[in-house]
Amino acid sequence: MNATSVTGLDVEVIRKDFPILHQTVHGKPLAYLDNAATTQKPRVVIDAIRQYYESENANIHRGVHYLSERATADYERARSVVRAFLNARDSAEIIFVRGTTEAINLVAATYGRTHLQPGDEVLITAMEHHSNIVPWQMICEERGARLRVVPINDHGELIIEEFEKLLSARTRLAAITHVSNALGTVNPVQELVRLCHAHGVPVLIDGAQAVAHLRVDVQALGCDFYAFSGHKVYGPTGIGVLYGRKELLERMPPYQGGGDMIRSVSFERTLYADPPYRFEAGTPHIAGAIGLAAAIEYLTGLGIEQVHAWESQLVRYGVEQLAQIPGLRLIGTPRERAAVISFVLDGVHAHDVGTVLDLEGIAVRAGHHCAQPVMQRYGVPATVRASLAVYNRLEEIDRLVMAVRKAKELLG
Repeated sequence: MNATSVTGLDVEVIRKDFPILHQTVHGKPLAYLDNAATTQKPRVVIDAIRQYYESENANIHRGVHYLSERATADYERARSVVRAFLNARDSAEIIFVRGTTEAINLVAATYGRTHLQPGDEVLITAMEHHSNIVPWQMICEERGARLRVVPINDHGELIIEEFEKLLSARTRLAAITHVSNALGTVNPVQELVRLCHAHGVPVLIDGAQAVAHLRVDVQALGCDFYAFSGHKVYGPTGIGVLYGRKELLERMPPYQGGGDMIRSVSFERTLYADPPYRFEAGTPHIAGAIGLAAAIEYLTGLGIEQVHAWESQLVRYGVEQLAQIPGLRLIGTPRERAAVISFVLDGVHAHDVGTVLDLEGIAVRAGHHCAQPVMQRYGVPATVRASLAVYNRLEEIDRLVMAVRKAKELLG
């Protein structure tokens, strides 16, 4: 089985687009299986960033000279690329931020602060990343509101009946991950949005682990906010996106004050700009936005459905092969899984497994993955997480399995 036969993609050709993959680690060819933490960057992204700094580096929106106008045009073009990628109605619904974490904090600090009153509730799930837990804890504590948590079953899937039970007249917002970074679970977010909207509850979706693997259409999902990070979708670090429905953004106060988020300033009064600029105070990560647009266009050119099909084959193969190792326990066995496989070895700490794998040239993540409540749910301190991308090969899965067997022999 290969990607060409399954999807029409040629993984060997794709791999040539990623310079970092062609190196050795500890004398072994690099097998990069830590894509849920960050994806590698294709040459077109690297070139787009270099091109900006080499030929048009200038600040945006406030300059009338040639370089500033070019930089402004490319920055706003990037916004249009993201709008099309998410199928948002309007480019004004696309806010550039540092990443998913800042996007969620922005919503908590603006929408949350203006809508939460004592006794109100925010609904999240037991599989959330810390970035979709801590901001809500902070704003709930400040406003006297309560955080409610939807439990998961042993497979790592949401218990939908409990989700429905927890929705109430006190619920002011639901914040839900699209894909669990620790389990790989793909949540039925369209159905969850429908349930929430039936109660008049707006929904924020954490899409950090989804956009590189699944087609995301915010209009079809019906969500009110959607957040993702550029570095998990083959783009640069330090850039991300918050999508928000325009009618909500127009009623939200600014997140930060400063330059470029205003219409006018006097010592008596400041008038704020319309979205999205109201939420983009100061000089933004211009090169990051341009690089993100290049990454999105690269992924779109491959075809997200084809990418998903190949990654699904890799995941199925990985699960099948790892499950045959005695003493290995898969953490999370959802029916619908994205490109994440988490596991533990009996009697061996995940960090020790990760160290052995590293010596074999295999990069995985070992730890709690900023999802400590998930670890607590399964009674483990940490897991080994292999996470996949379009450039991964079946032979890298085979190397992973052999290295885990070696770790078991050495450490078990």
